[in-house]
Amino acid sequence: MHLPKPDHPWHALFAPLPPGATPRRELLVPAEIAASAEGAAVSGWEKITLDLSAGCDGLRAVMVTVDAAGQPVSASDHVMYRSEIGSGADVVTEFRHESVGGRLEPDGTFHGTRWSTVSTQTADGEDLSSHSTPSPPADDDAAAIRALAAELIRRAPSMDISRTLT
Repeated sequence: MHLPKPDHPWHALFAPLPPGATPRRELLVPAEIAASAEGAAVSGWEKITLDLSAGCDGLRAVMVTVDAAGQPVSASDHVMYRSEIGSGADVVTEFRHESVGGRLEPDGTFHGTRWSTVSTQTADGEDLSSHSTPSPPADDDAAAIRALAAELIRRAPSMDISRTLT
Protein backbone atom coordinates (compact mmCIF):
# COMPACT_ATOMS: atom_id res chain seq x y z
CA MET A 1 0.00 0.00 0.00
CA HIS A 2 1.29 3.41 -0.93
CA LEU A 3 0.74 6.24 1.49
CA PRO A 4 0.73 9.83 0.30
CA LYS A 5 3.88 11.79 1.08
CA PRO A 6 3.39 14.92 3.21
CA ASP A 7 4.32 17.15 0.25
CA HIS A 8 1.79 15.33 -2.00
CA PRO A 9 -1.15 14.25 0.20
CA TRP A 10 -3.32 14.09 -2.96
CA HIS A 11 -1.04 11.40 -4.51
CA ALA A 12 -3.31 8.45 -3.67
CA LEU A 13 -6.44 6.95 -5.12
CA PHE A 14 -9.53 8.96 -4.04
CA ALA A 15 -7.45 11.36 -1.90
CA PRO A 16 -8.80 14.92 -1.64
CA LEU A 17 -7.65 17.13 -4.50
CA PRO A 18 -5.13 19.86 -3.70
CA PRO A 19 -6.58 23.27 -2.92
CA GLY A 20 -6.53 25.57 -5.92
CA ALA A 21 -6.09 22.81 -8.51
CA THR A 22 -8.22 23.74 -11.51
CA PRO A 23 -9.39 21.05 -13.92
CA ARG A 24 -9.61 21.54 -17.69
CA ARG A 25 -13.01 21.35 -19.35
CA GLU A 26 -13.31 20.65 -23.07
CA LEU A 27 -15.66 19.09 -25.57
CA LEU A 28 -15.51 15.31 -25.66
CA VAL A 29 -15.32 15.41 -29.46
CA PRO A 30 -14.56 18.32 -31.78
CA ALA A 31 -17.58 20.39 -32.86
CA GLU A 32 -17.36 19.20 -36.47
CA ILE A 33 -17.63 15.57 -35.35
CA ALA A 34 -20.44 16.35 -32.88
CA ALA A 35 -22.36 17.93 -35.76
CA SER A 36 -22.10 14.76 -37.87
CA ALA A 37 -24.48 11.81 -37.77
CA GLU A 38 -21.74 9.72 -36.12
CA GLY A 39 -21.12 12.28 -33.39
CA ALA A 40 -24.70 13.35 -32.67
CA ALA A 41 -25.03 10.96 -29.71
CA VAL A 42 -22.26 12.78 -27.81
CA SER A 43 -22.91 16.32 -29.04
CA GLY A 44 -22.46 18.71 -26.13
CA TRP A 45 -20.70 16.16 -23.94
CA GLU A 46 -17.61 17.38 -22.10
CA LYS A 47 -14.58 15.85 -20.47
CA ILE A 48 -13.18 17.39 -17.34
CA THR A 49 -9.63 16.40 -16.45
CA LEU A 50 -7.08 17.16 -13.79
CA ASP A 51 -3.46 16.04 -14.16
CA LEU A 52 -1.23 16.30 -11.11
CA SER A 53 2.53 15.72 -11.08
CA ALA A 54 4.37 14.41 -8.06
CA GLY A 55 7.69 14.91 -9.85
CA CYS A 56 9.89 11.81 -9.82
CA ASP A 57 7.46 10.11 -7.43
CA GLY A 58 4.71 9.77 -10.07
CA LEU A 59 1.44 11.37 -11.04
CA ARG A 60 -2.32 11.36 -10.69
CA ALA A 61 -4.95 11.81 -13.41
CA VAL A 62 -8.63 12.31 -12.62
CA MET A 63 -11.37 12.52 -15.25
CA VAL A 64 -15.13 12.79 -15.52
CA THR A 65 -17.28 12.80 -18.65
CA VAL A 66 -20.56 14.72 -18.50
CA ASP A 67 -23.44 14.50 -20.95
CA ALA A 68 -25.06 17.50 -22.66
CA ALA A 69 -27.26 18.05 -19.57
CA GLY A 70 -24.17 18.23 -17.34
CA GLN A 71 -24.76 14.84 -15.68
CA PRO A 72 -21.68 12.69 -15.00
CA VAL A 73 -21.74 9.50 -17.09
CA SER A 74 -18.23 8.13 -16.44
CA ALA A 75 -15.30 8.86 -14.18
CA SER A 76 -11.86 7.57 -13.33
CA ASP A 77 -9.03 8.11 -10.89
CA HIS A 78 -5.53 6.92 -11.78
CA VAL A 79 -2.41 7.12 -9.66
CA MET A 80 1.10 6.13 -10.76
CA TYR A 81 3.92 5.70 -8.27
CA ARG A 82 7.57 5.53 -9.29
CA SER A 83 10.34 4.24 -7.07
CA GLU A 84 13.90 3.04 -7.50
CA ILE A 85 15.05 -0.27 -6.07
CA GLY A 86 18.72 -1.09 -5.60
CA SER A 87 21.69 1.16 -6.26
CA GLY A 88 24.31 1.99 -8.85
CA ALA A 89 24.28 -0.10 -12.03
CA ASP A 90 21.79 -2.51 -10.41
CA VAL A 91 19.04 0.06 -9.93
CA VAL A 92 15.61 -0.99 -11.14
CA THR A 93 12.69 1.39 -11.46
CA GLU A 94 9.31 0.14 -10.32
CA PHE A 95 6.09 1.69 -11.60
CA ARG A 96 2.91 0.92 -9.71
CA HIS A 97 -0.42 2.00 -11.21
CA GLU A 98 -3.70 1.98 -9.32
CA SER A 99 -6.91 3.00 -11.02
CA VAL A 100 -10.66 2.81 -10.78
CA GLY A 101 -12.88 3.87 -13.64
CA GLY A 102 -16.18 3.15 -15.27
CA ARG A 103 -19.74 4.16 -16.00
CA LEU A 104 -21.87 6.16 -13.57
CA GLU A 105 -25.57 5.31 -13.75
CA PRO A 106 -28.40 7.74 -12.86
CA ASP A 107 -29.57 5.36 -10.09
CA GLY A 108 -26.22 5.72 -8.29
CA THR A 109 -24.69 2.43 -9.37
CA PHE A 110 -21.17 2.27 -10.73
CA HIS A 111 -20.08 -0.21 -13.39
CA GLY A 112 -16.32 -0.21 -13.55
CA THR A 113 -13.06 -1.94 -12.88
CA ARG A 114 -10.26 -1.51 -10.38
CA TRP A 115 -6.80 -2.13 -11.86
CA SER A 116 -3.47 -2.72 -10.19
CA THR A 117 -0.40 -2.87 -12.42
CA VAL A 118 3.24 -3.25 -11.44
CA SER A 119 6.07 -3.03 -13.94
CA THR A 120 9.84 -2.79 -13.62
CA GLN A 121 12.54 -1.38 -15.90
CA THR A 122 16.30 -1.32 -15.94
CA ALA A 123 18.15 1.99 -15.76
CA ASP A 124 18.36 2.05 -19.57
CA GLY A 125 14.59 1.57 -19.95
CA GLU A 126 14.47 -2.16 -20.72
CA ASP A 127 11.24 -3.72 -19.52
CA LEU A 128 11.85 -6.51 -17.00
CA SER A 129 8.35 -7.38 -15.92
CA SER A 130 4.77 -6.21 -15.98
CA HIS A 131 1.69 -7.62 -14.30
CA SER A 132 -1.85 -6.22 -14.34
CA THR A 133 -4.69 -7.39 -12.14
CA PRO A 134 -8.30 -6.33 -12.71
CA SER A 135 -10.85 -6.63 -9.92
CA PRO A 136 -14.36 -5.46 -9.18
CA PRO A 137 -14.54 -2.05 -7.53
CA ALA A 138 -14.71 -2.10 -3.74
CA ASP A 139 -18.08 -1.37 -2.13
CA ASP A 140 -17.12 2.20 -1.29
CA ASP A 141 -15.53 2.96 -4.69
CA ALA A 142 -18.85 4.10 -6.20
CA ALA A 143 -19.34 6.76 -3.53
CA ALA A 144 -15.69 7.84 -3.74
CA ILE A 145 -15.69 8.15 -7.54
CA ARG A 146 -19.01 10.06 -7.49
CA ALA A 147 -17.64 12.49 -4.89
CA LEU A 148 -14.48 12.99 -6.94
CA ALA A 149 -16.54 13.57 -10.11
CA ALA A 150 -18.71 16.13 -8.29
CA GLU A 151 -15.59 17.95 -7.06
CA LEU A 152 -14.11 18.09 -10.57
CA ILE A 153 -17.38 19.44 -11.98
CA ARG A 154 -17.59 22.03 -9.19
CA ARG A 155 -14.02 23.25 -9.76
CA ALA A 156 -13.98 23.26 -13.57
CA PRO A 157 -14.50 26.64 -15.17
CA SER A 158 -17.42 26.90 -17.57
CA MET A 159 -16.60 26.47 -21.23
CA ASP A 160 -16.38 29.54 -23.42
CA ILE A 161 -18.83 28.40 -26.09
CA SER A 162 -17.46 30.92 -28.61
CA ARG A 163 -14.09 29.14 -28.75
CA THR A 164 -15.79 25.83 -29.57
CA LEU A 165 -17.48 27.31 -32.64
CA THR A 166 -14.33 28.54 -34.37
